[in-house]
Amino acid sequence: MAVAIVDDDDLFRESLRLNLEDEGFAVEDFSNGLDALRYLAGHHDIGVVLLDWKMPEIDGLAVLHRLRAAGNGVPVIFLTVLSDEIYEEAALEGGAVDFVEKSRSFSIVLKRIALIESGAKTPGVLPSAEPRSETMAFGALVLWPHSKRVVWRDKTVELTVREFDIVAMMTERRGHNVTYRDIYDTVHGKGFLAGDGNEGLRNTVRAIIKRIRQKFRAVDSEFDVIENYPGFGYRWRGDGHDG
Repeated sequence: MAVAIVDDDDLFRESLRLNLEDEGFAVEDFSNGLDALRYLAGHHDIGVVLLDWKMPEIDGLAVLHRLRAAGNGVPVIFLTVLSDEIYEEAALEGGAVDFVEKSRSFSIVLKRIALIESGAKTPGVLPSAEPRSETMAFGALVLWPHSKRVVWRDKTVELTVREFDIVAMMTERRGHNVTYRDIYDTVHGKGFLAGDGNEGLRNTVRAIIKRIRQKFRAVDSEFDVIENYPGFGYRWRGDGHDG
């Protein structure tokens, strides 16, 4: 089996590559996610990807999301220093087959790879394979309501669940104004009273929309589809320039 290692830690990557080659594996290694994605888009002989989480430019979870969005079902094992369960859950929900802390011995990594070779561990349903009825597409934007995934111009946007709900609501009403109250209710539920009255409500919504814009601009610096109407609210532009 050919193995790809994606990790920006040069010493760890080299050590892992040498150990795998000693075990008879063919190995390709990459110091960043973008180079790995370019390689994997044109090479289909890789049997498993060993993926770091924290990397510059694009993190491991975004690499995984892009692979799955492109229909690439190669098994992915996260090798990371992150041990919190929230990271493991995000990795497995995103389509990884395993999550191993870097502190574990190399023999553990070998056993996890062996499970994949034997067919005991296989990727789950790819997000790209979800039924079309389970996706929402608006120009350059694609939403997966079930898994709360967002792709803008073929790049994953890492939104929280509440941020996803706001984007979904605004895009369903694209071209129409959405009030501060409507957006606030999406976060807190209808009828919830803000502690500082209407001004507190508006400040909360402004902060949320600012974060959403920043996350879209992190993948597209020219993102300008969310328009604001001072004193009223916002809208997702529906003039045909959103895709």
